[in-house]
Amino acid sequence: MNVDDVIAERIAAARRRIEAAKQRRATLAAARQRGLARRHAAKLRNLATPSVGVAATNPDTTEEN
Repeated sequence: MNVDDVIAERIAAARRRIEAAKQRRATLAAARQRGLARRHAAKLRNLATPSVGVAATNPDTTEEN
């Protein structure tokens, strides 16, 4: 092996590492987006359902006699 072969092998290994890191980041980003979507959907569901005691603490929703 000459020096050019060694350098070419190092460059190829670096490219493989870079591609693996990109793939890992893409996978994690996709999982994060799915988690955010689920969290936002749960928040909207929770906001849509009335909870106990909200009327007593929120003056805008209480009825005045």
